[in-house]
Amino acid sequence: MMIMIPRVYQPDAPPGQRAEEGFAPPAEAMAKMMKFNEELAKAGALIALDGLQPISKGARIAFGVGKSIVSDGPFIETKEVIGGFWMIQVKSKEEAVGWARRCPAADGDVIEVRQVFEMSDFPPDVQKAGDNPTVRAQLEKHKGG
Repeated sequence: MMIMIPRVYQPDAPPGQRAEEGFAPPAEAMAKMMKFNEELAKAGALIALDGLQPISKGARIAFGVGKSIVSDGPFIETKEVIGGFWMIQVKSKEEAVGWARRCPAADGDVIEVRQVFEMSDFPPDVQKAGDNPTVRAQLEKHKGG
């Protein structure tokens, strides 16, 4: 997974440079990003991708002492905010890093590369506990459609 942490989504971004209500990236930046996405797709590496709305439209749910507390965005105390992601399938971390380096990111943006767990990464007892037919069927349905 490649996780985009855009500068414009960070709470410490200077005023006028933050993604706030009504935010849309410049058309030129979107065209460059879609060209990059097309390259991922043509290489057969792209599984999924999406961008996220600004933090002003989000909510954060914190858990502790048997209860949950909901805070509406923006989240001032947050140091890094995710702006979107790509799910890619590649042979190595180095290949994923290579793709991330090709992204037409803006100055100050960060892309974090993380490997997704496969069920086979876990011991048998964890695999058994994590095997849920209803969830598996829904995920397979989503992949097919």
